[in-house]
Amino acid sequence: MLFLLKFILIVMACDNLFWQRLDELLTSKKIVIDRPKGSRHPRFSEIVYQLDYGYLEGTSSNDGEGVDVWLGSDVERGLDAVICTVDLDRGDAEMKLMVGCSEEEKAYIENFYNSWPKMGAQIVWR
Repeated sequence: MLFLLKFILIVMACDNLFWQRLDELLTSKKIVIDRPKGSRHPRFSEIVYQLDYGYLEGTSSNDGEGVDVWLGSDVERGLDAVICTVDLDRGDAEMKLMVGCSEEEKAYIENFYNSWPKMGAQIVWR
Protein backbone atom coordinates (compact mmCIF):
# COMPACT_ATOMS: atom_id res chain seq x y z
CA MET A 1 0.00 0.00 0.00
CA LEU A 2 2.82 2.41 0.86
CA PHE A 3 4.44 1.71 -2.53
CA LEU A 4 1.21 2.60 -4.31
CA LEU A 5 0.88 5.84 -2.36
CA LYS A 6 4.49 6.79 -3.22
CA PHE A 7 3.85 5.96 -6.88
CA ILE A 8 0.71 8.15 -6.95
CA LEU A 9 2.58 11.05 -5.35
CA ILE A 10 5.39 10.77 -7.92
CA VAL A 11 2.89 10.74 -10.80
CA MET A 12 1.07 13.75 -9.35
CA ALA A 13 4.35 15.66 -8.95
CA CYS A 14 5.32 14.92 -12.57
CA ASP A 15 1.86 15.96 -13.75
CA ASN A 16 2.09 19.23 -11.82
CA LEU A 17 5.56 19.87 -13.23
CA PHE A 18 4.30 19.29 -16.79
CA TRP A 19 1.56 21.91 -16.39
CA GLN A 20 3.88 24.28 -14.56
CA ARG A 21 6.36 24.13 -17.44
CA LEU A 22 3.61 24.72 -19.97
CA ASP A 23 2.46 27.75 -17.95
CA GLU A 24 6.03 29.07 -17.96
CA LEU A 25 6.32 28.58 -21.72
CA LEU A 26 3.00 30.30 -22.30
CA THR A 27 3.79 33.32 -20.11
CA SER A 28 7.31 33.75 -21.49
CA LYS A 29 6.35 33.81 -25.18
CA LYS A 30 4.07 35.97 -27.30
CA ILE A 31 0.98 34.39 -28.85
CA VAL A 32 0.90 35.16 -32.58
CA ILE A 33 -2.52 34.72 -34.20
CA ASP A 34 -1.95 33.86 -37.86
CA ARG A 35 -5.44 32.44 -38.44
CA PRO A 36 -7.97 34.78 -36.80
CA LYS A 37 -11.51 33.70 -36.00
CA GLY A 38 -13.51 33.69 -39.26
CA SER A 39 -10.49 33.20 -41.53
CA ARG A 40 -10.02 30.29 -43.91
CA HIS A 41 -7.28 27.67 -43.83
CA PRO A 42 -4.48 28.60 -46.26
CA ARG A 43 -4.61 25.25 -48.13
CA PHE A 44 -8.18 24.07 -47.50
CA SER A 45 -10.58 26.93 -48.18
CA GLU A 46 -13.56 24.92 -46.89
CA ILE A 47 -12.12 25.15 -43.36
CA VAL A 48 -13.20 28.30 -41.53
CA TYR A 49 -11.75 28.89 -38.07
CA GLN A 50 -14.36 29.56 -35.37
CA LEU A 51 -11.63 30.55 -32.88
CA ASP A 52 -8.31 32.35 -33.09
CA TYR A 53 -5.48 29.97 -33.95
CA GLY A 54 -1.77 30.65 -33.91
CA TYR A 55 1.48 29.77 -32.24
CA LEU A 56 3.94 30.77 -29.56
CA GLU A 57 6.66 32.97 -31.01
CA GLY A 58 10.18 31.63 -30.57
CA THR A 59 9.13 28.01 -29.98
CA SER A 60 9.20 24.89 -32.10
CA SER A 61 7.09 21.79 -32.45
CA ASN A 62 7.30 18.52 -34.42
CA ASP A 63 6.39 20.24 -37.67
CA GLY A 64 9.22 22.78 -37.32
CA GLU A 65 6.73 25.57 -36.66
CA GLY A 66 5.94 27.23 -33.34
CA VAL A 67 3.91 25.49 -30.63
CA ASP A 68 0.28 25.75 -31.77
CA VAL A 69 -2.27 27.65 -29.70
CA TRP A 70 -6.05 27.75 -29.82
CA LEU A 71 -7.20 30.97 -28.17
CA GLY A 72 -10.69 30.98 -26.68
CA SER A 73 -12.95 33.71 -25.37
CA ASP A 74 -11.91 33.68 -21.69
CA VAL A 75 -9.95 36.91 -21.11
CA GLU A 76 -8.00 35.33 -18.23
CA ARG A 77 -6.34 33.03 -20.79
CA GLY A 78 -5.89 30.07 -18.47
CA LEU A 79 -4.35 26.84 -19.71
CA ASP A 80 -6.38 23.89 -18.45
CA ALA A 81 -6.12 21.52 -21.39
CA VAL A 82 -4.05 20.57 -24.40
CA ILE A 83 -5.14 18.62 -27.43
CA CYS A 84 -2.98 15.90 -28.95
CA THR A 85 -3.47 15.35 -32.66
CA VAL A 86 -2.49 12.72 -35.20
CA ASP A 87 -2.40 13.53 -38.91
CA LEU A 88 -1.87 10.44 -41.06
CA ASP A 89 -1.49 12.48 -44.28
CA ARG A 90 1.43 14.43 -42.79
CA GLY A 91 2.65 11.50 -40.73
CA ASP A 92 2.88 13.53 -37.56
CA ALA A 93 1.53 13.95 -34.07
CA GLU A 94 1.45 17.21 -32.12
CA MET A 95 0.31 18.79 -28.89
CA LYS A 96 -1.55 22.09 -29.13
CA LEU A 97 -2.33 24.46 -26.24
CA MET A 98 -5.95 25.35 -25.50
CA VAL A 99 -5.76 28.80 -23.90
CA GLY A 100 -8.80 30.49 -22.41
CA CYS A 101 -11.17 27.99 -24.00
CA SER A 102 -14.65 27.32 -22.65
CA GLU A 103 -16.03 23.78 -22.62
CA GLU A 104 -17.95 24.52 -25.83
CA GLU A 105 -14.82 25.87 -27.50
CA LYS A 106 -12.85 22.79 -26.46
CA ALA A 107 -15.56 20.58 -27.96
CA TYR A 108 -15.35 22.58 -31.20
CA ILE A 109 -11.56 22.11 -31.33
CA GLU A 110 -11.81 18.36 -30.68
CA ASN A 111 -14.46 18.03 -33.39
CA PHE A 112 -12.36 20.19 -35.73
CA TYR A 113 -9.69 17.47 -35.82
CA ASN A 114 -11.85 14.37 -35.43
CA SER A 115 -14.12 15.27 -38.34
CA TRP A 116 -11.41 14.67 -40.95
CA PRO A 117 -10.87 11.10 -42.27
CA LYS A 118 -7.14 10.80 -41.56
CA MET A 119 -6.94 12.86 -38.40
CA GLY A 120 -7.65 12.18 -34.78
CA ALA A 121 -7.43 14.14 -31.54
CA GLN A 122 -7.75 13.69 -27.81
CA ILE A 123 -8.00 16.37 -25.13
CA VAL A 124 -5.72 16.04 -22.10
CA TRP A 125 -7.20 17.86 -19.11
CA ARG A 126 -5.24 19.51 -16.36
